[in-house]
Amino acid sequence: MTCLDVSIVTYAPNLTLLAAVLERLDQALDHACHRRLLSETRLTVVDNGPGSKWREPLRNLLGTACSTGTVELLSGQGNIGYGAGHNLAFHRSHGDIHLILNPDVLLEEDALSEGLIFLAAHPDVGLVAPAAWDEAGRRQYLCKSYPTVLDLALRGFAPAALRRWFHKRLDRYELRERVNETVLWDPPIASGCFMLCRRTALEQVGGFRPDYFLYFEDFDLSLRLAAVTRLACAPTVRIVHQGGYAARKGVRHIGLFLRAAVLFFHRHGWRWW
Repeated sequence: MTCLDVSIVTYAPNLTLLAAVLERLDQALDHACHRRLLSETRLTVVDNGPGSKWREPLRNLLGTACSTGTVELLSGQGNIGYGAGHNLAFHRSHGDIHLILNPDVLLEEDALSEGLIFLAAHPDVGLVAPAAWDEAGRRQYLCKSYPTVLDLALRGFAPAALRRWFHKRLDRYELRERVNETVLWDPPIASGCFMLCRRTALEQVGGFRPDYFLYFEDFDLSLRLAAVTRLACAPTVRIVHQGGYAARKGVRHIGLFLRAAVLFFHRHGWRWW
């Protein structure tokens, strides 16, 4: 059986949504334990603030929402960023498998069981991505091709009419033709909202690069993991993802997105269109 660590990084979270996320995570952990796929579980929630006012609400929530395995809250380090927060949890853990999870992702009850079964059946795979839907039941396409500047501009900032004009291009970027009820092998990019990883693979690449702070750290990690292991999107690993785009979150997020994009392209190569 396997030891599983889960890390969640929060910043001013929606506590009602987070309570639902933790409840569904608890159900998924319990399901995997009952199927004798897990011997030990540990959840680490990293509180990135803002300030210290979230510590007690999060501690109270964790005390009532989680019943499976060990739970730890890390708080007081300030807003160190998404990737650095997950690294903090990862370096304190010891499990064979590590789940990087967003505080806006609801797991289906058997999601972890199916992910662990997939990893056991495919020892050459180091990262499993899920099949995802939004809260309205629409399919999300979390795995991507290597991005171009035009792809990102269209997807993140273009009006709906212009996106419809370029829909074939965006469909290719989101690998829509390859997403079905079979395994999607070796996608170039996997979303950071749910990354079920082997510890050995994460250790080989050193986890996230913290200088991204927010956005593109998952793109960067995907490419580095692909150099040492295989990535796969398993249709039996199902989630509901309630996340949004940077452009919908205000000017500061747009600035963080653009800064991270420049850093990503500078490291991995610019593709304009």
